[in-house]
Formats: sequence, C-alpha cells, structure tokens
Amino acid sequence: MLTIYLKTTWRILWRHKAFSLINILGLALGITAFVLILEYVSFERSFNRFHQNLATLYQVQTQTPEGEVWVDMAPAVAPLLKQQFPEVQAYCRLAEGFGSGVVSTALGKTNQGPQLFRETKLAYADASFFKLFTFPVMQGQATTALQAPNTVALSQTQAQKYFGNQPALGQVIALNNQFGKTLYKVTAVYADMPLNSDLRFDAIFSLITLANPANLNGNGWARLDGFDGSFLTTFLQLSPGADHRALAAKIDALARQRDPQDQNHFLVQPAGNLHLAASLSAPGRANGSLGFVYLLEGIAGLILVIAWFNYVNLSTAGALKRAKEVGIRKVIGARTGQLIGQFLSESLFLNLAGFVLALGLVTLLQSTFNELVKKELNLDVLQTENFWLLGLGLLLTGALGSGLYVAFTLVTFQPVQTLKGTPRTGRGFWLRKTLVVGQFSASVLLIIATLVLNKQLQYMQGQDLGFKMDQRIVTQGPQVGDDAAVASGSALLKQQLSQLPYVKNFSQSSMVPGGFYSFTATGIAKPGAPALDSKKNYKMGIIDDQYLKTYSIAVAAGRNFTHQEATLAWEKSAKVMLNETAARELGFASAAAAVGKTISWGQLYQVVGVVRNYHHQGLKQAIDPIIFLPSLYKGPITVQLSPDRMTRKIAELEQLYLASYPGNPFEYYFLNDRYNEQYQQEQQYSKVFTVASALAIFIACLGLFGLVAFTTEQRTKEIGIRKVLGASVANILGLISRDFLKLVVLANLLAWPVAWWGMHRWLQDFEYRITLTWPIFAAAALLAILIALLTISVQAIKASLANPVHSLRNE
Repeated sequence: MLTIYLKTTWRILWRHKAFSLINILGLALGITAFVLILEYVSFERSFNRFHQNLATLYQVQTQTPEGEVWVDMAPAVAPLLKQQFPEVQAYCRLAEGFGSGVVSTALGKTNQGPQLFRETKLAYADASFFKLFTFPVMQGQATTALQAPNTVALSQTQAQKYFGNQPALGQVIALNNQFGKTLYKVTAVYADMPLNSDLRFDAIFSLITLANPANLNGNGWARLDGFDGSFLTTFLQLSPGADHRALAAKIDALARQRDPQDQNHFLVQPAGNLHLAASLSAPGRANGSLGFVYLLEGIAGLILVIAWFNYVNLSTAGALKRAKEVGIRKVIGARTGQLIGQFLSESLFLNLAGFVLALGLVTLLQSTFNELVKKELNLDVLQTENFWLLGLGLLLTGALGSGLYVAFTLVTFQPVQTLKGTPRTGRGFWLRKTLVVGQFSASVLLIIATLVLNKQLQYMQGQDLGFKMDQRIVTQGPQVGDDAAVASGSALLKQQLSQLPYVKNFSQSSMVPGGFYSFTATGIAKPGAPALDSKKNYKMGIIDDQYLKTYSIAVAAGRNFTHQEATLAWEKSAKVMLNETAARELGFASAAAAVGKTISWGQLYQVVGVVRNYHHQGLKQAIDPIIFLPSLYKGPITVQLSPDRMTRKIAELEQLYLASYPGNPFEYYFLNDRYNEQYQQEQQYSKVFTVASALAIFIACLGLFGLVAFTTEQRTKEIGIRKVLGASVANILGLISRDFLKLVVLANLLAWPVAWWGMHRWLQDFEYRITLTWPIFAAAALLAILIALLTISVQAIKASLANPVHSLRNE
C-alpha cells in the first residue's frame, strides 16, 4: 500500500509540476527563514547557561527614583553585604573597562625583546572569580589564581599571543594604564570564554592589587574600602533557596540606615537574566534585547505560517481539479482512510522535499546570515535547551496539520456531485480568500516595521547633535612611560600638531562623544540647597581648553576654560563648566544665571561657563547633566583634519605620535564611525526586517501566482467568450485582478492598527523619535498592491493574449 501511495504521489506531483514547484519552494523558503532565526534565538537564550552556580548567582544593581538602573557599585558594598547578611555566601567584584591599557612582556614569544600590545578586554576581579563563574582553568589553580596581589590569569589565546609555545605560568607582564606601570605574575591560564557569555575577558588581574595605595597612581577614587566612587560590578552567591527579592529589601533598609536621604533602590538580579531580562517589564539591566528576541520569534512564526498557508491555499484550490478523481475512487470502493492516506502522503512528500531543500539553503546562506546578525551561528546552537526538538516538533505539526486539512477537504466531496462536475466549493473559496488576506496582512506588517525602522535610523543619524564629528580621528593617549616623559611627549606632539597645515584643531581629554564619560559623581549641589539635591547623579567630563573648539560645541553663557585653568586642573583652579541640563538640575533659572555662581563638591567650585546641550551618547536617551572639569589629561587625542588625502596625513600623524610617546602603539578610529556604532542594534533590526518582509512578500506572491494561474485555468472558456465579444487585454486584466486586489486592500486595513500599535510601543524606547504618519502606511499599502498587481498581471496577460479558438473548440 505504501508503495502505491508513493508511486501515485510522484505521478500526481509530476503531472502538476508548476504547483508542486511553487509549494516546495514556498515551504523551503519558510523553513529556511524559520531555522536561521531559530539559531539566533537559541544562541541568545543560551547566554550564561553554562555556569554551574547559575541558580544561586546574582548581580547587585541600583535603580534611581526616575527608573534608571545602574550596575556600577561602590567597592565597599560587597564586603558589607557579606558581613551583614548570612544568605550571602560569597561575592565577586569585577572592574571592567577602566583597567584597559598597554601590556608589555619582558621577552615575548619571539625571544627578541619586549613586545607591546594595546588591550581593551581586561578586567580586575576578586579571588573568588573562578569559584563563582565556570570558566575552566587549564593551567594553575582556580582557587588561588587571583588570591595574591600582582597576579594575573590569561586566556589560552592571550597566553599564546604573549608567549607562543613557552610556558605562561610564572611569566611576568607589565600593565600600563591610568594606575601607572604595574608588574603582574601569570598564575593561571583559562579556556577562552565562550561567545555566549556576557563576561568575555582576555586577561583578569587580581583586584586586591588596588588595595595597595602605591598601586593607585594617585587615583584615590579607586580605593577598595570606599563607598563614594561606583566603578565595580558586584556578583553575589546566595545560599540555596534564598529569596533574592527579600535580600534586596534588606539592602534597601541597610542603605536607609546609613543615609536616610538615599532614594535609590537595590535590585538583586538572577545571573540567568543578565543577558535577556526575565520579562519586558523587568526593572533590571540586560545586555541583550528580549524584545528583539520576541520579535524574531514572531517573524519566524509568521513566515512559516505564510508558507503553510500557501500550501493549504494551493492544495484546496487544486482540489477542484481532482474532484472527479475522488468521486471515481469512492464509487469503485475506496475507503475514506485510504484516500486520507493518499493525500497525506502527498502532503508529507511536499513538506519533506521542502525540508531537504531548506537544509541546503540554510547551509548556503549561513555565512550571509551570520554577517547580517553579527553572530557566529550554525545548526549546533539548536542543541541548547533542545531547541531543535521544538523546531522539529513545529515543522511536523505544521506538515501534518496542513496535510490533514487538505486530505479531509478532498474526501468530503460527494461522489454524485463530483461526477456531475459540480462539487460544493463555497467553504474552500472563503478559506482561500481568508488565507490570502492573512498572508498579505503579515507581509504588510513587516513592510511597515521596516519603513519605520529605517526612518527612525535616518532620523537619528541626520539630527543636529550639537557637535561636529566629520574628519575627526581619535587615537588613544599614552599609557607607557612615567609622568615626566608623558608630559614632555605631549608638549612636543602638540607643538608639532599646531604647525601642520592640515590639522585644524586638536584636543586631549578623558572622554570622547559616543563613549563613556570620565566618571559619575554625587554629592554636588548649590550651597544651601536641599539635602536631596546632593543625591543626584552627574556625569563628569575631564577636558582641556581645546575640547569645545575641536568638536565645535557652542557655549550658551559665560566662557570656555583657559589654558592656565586646564594646566592647574580642577582641584587647584576650582573652576567648572556645566551643560544646560546640569545647570537646570542644580536649580539655576537659566544658563546666564549659573555663570559666576558656585557649587559645592567637597569644596567650592566656580561656574565659568554653560555649554550648549549636545548628544554625547546619541539620540536613544535624554541628554545627561554633565559637569566639565579642566585638566591637561593624558587620555584620548582627537585631531580635526582637512578632508583630502587622509591616508598620507594619518601616516604622518603616526610618525609624530610614535616619536613623542616611545613604546606606545598607535591606534586610531574615525569618530563618526565609532559614534554610529551605537545604532548597530537598530541597523541590525532594519536589515532583518527588510529581509523578512521581502521573503514574506515573495512567499505570499508565490501563492498568489499559483491561485491566479488556477483561476485563469478555471475561467479559460469565459475569457475566450469575452475576447470573442470584443473584450480587450485591459478588460481581462481588470476582470481577473479585481477580486484579488480587494483582498490585498483588506489585508492592509487589518495590518495597519496592529503595525501602529507595535511600532508606537517600540518608538517609546527612544527619547528622540519620529512621529508615525499616514504616508508610512500609504507607502506600505502601495508597495503591497503594486507587487500583487505585478504578480497577477503575469498570468492575467498570458490568459488574455491566448487564442480563444483553443478554449472554445469543444463548445
């Protein structure tokens, strides 16, 4: 029986090659999109799941009264929590980012002397790091690796990079950063941290090293016993069964005891939610986007459903052509089960063919998809949490469901009616209309989302940011050399830069637009202001007297820093500038009213100027209150160049830099490129939605093409008669396309409210955003109608140009 089913299936599918090809291609494209997107979703949901202590691991965060969540904590908080609360079994403090610098090795893997490497993926951590987090230590002891001061653990790749095939354990490296030059002994080598980890460091230095004031290089804010500076992320390991919400309430109560005016609240977030929050409304900070994962899951489901709609639509439409076959089979004794088996075998064969073709397409498109989403994905990631079982289950369910529906539709035809040539088709007719509307509604929804994403991205990139970033390159400041050598080199470099005709301006500061601020501080207020004012957070920016000029940032009132004030630095000059937001937060009525006044921050500082607001960190968030501090800081150097012959100019700048700062690698980037990287997620959204909407429209049009072909075949004689009576090609085209275009228009009307609601919700995440207007929806509708009309026209024109003699010869 099975052999008969297979032979019959093959003959029928071969006889209707066009319909079979459209079905298989539609299913293959839908399954391909589903599998690729499922890879991404599986990868995102796998983050941090490999930690053995995940169930008891938490991160401490703070939430301001305005709802802003901070992950940076003061270093003395974690030891206090361990002391006060018995459910806290262990803690680990991590300092990320600020320790980055230049690493030098005494000998290097080439045995040809010291080597220098500028590194950014460095961290300081407590000795408990390898106990709390599951990163296998390949050489050395995990329990003691970071226990002593001046010790470091390297990743396998980093150990190979520094020492080649030489043993890394016992080797000494030097880290040159804002804490000066410090020697560290390699005590462990760990396996490279996986791609699905939120913690990814090339080297981990012992945090206890900073407990020695001699290793701080004058950076008193980094004292490990302080409660003022917040620069560490804090992880806790709780006892099994401990209530993390109850612990957060206890920490709040402890904070109120220490400072009754403190309005912040503590959050104790499960480490399993660090990448994707527990829900869209969760207050904790997340490193990924749960909303984007939900969107991708929805898109995957939409495209797969559209593909199945195609199959059901075309198969039920084609059922009319097989009505007599069903009638004859019933008359000669075929049982209902046999007919269902036959038609179900055809469905499974088509789905299997689509699945096999989809696997080939996935292999072919994998690298392109990886480039699109900026991830290293493959089919192996579906093993995470048995996602492959979920995907396979959905595919089988869809294949069986669509196949059974088609089979039951066919076997319900009555033999008498089918043999007379008049099967009842009302229900199938309305089903096909409903499925076409559903397909195009989903497609229009994706088109609108794509248009809104692109429009918002263009808006953010085209807005006046309040500063200029074109033709500005940024290079890291010197980190190798003592203070005297760096100061001498800086003076030499600045003198040489001022003499170059193509250098318009240059500045050296501790912050650059698009990046982090110098640091965050509290305890700042006008003298005599309410106590609560000192609890506000301010972004602090250490800049020189050329910063505003180099970035073309305007002064709203007062003046810029003088070179003398920058030379003295803010502690001695007692001068600051504010941006307009900070002036308002401090209680000044206007920018002009702030000039000449004083603010208190440990000592009194005079406000010499108020800077126009500019978007230091992009348009996704509101402008922060910034307080500018004068200093000739040895941080990043920004150089504004004239636009021509950039390669030659950068080569000359490199020579000057290396001559001024011996032992410091020269690395640079263009500011506009780095600044726009913050919109990478939106660019990724835009690309994914563009591809998804194009694919959805294509699959929907495959089905529409098949339905139009079926319709024109059913109405061949009618078209022939109309042509004999004088109907033109335009008349025939209008006759065939009218009903289908009505369905596409209805699909638009149904998609618009859903699209408006979804995109309105998404835009709320942006402080500066576009307004949803009717042209966006009209453009989506016009595009869908034009594509549908083009699809319909191919078959309609072909039918209208056919010779009516061939269709009427048997009448």
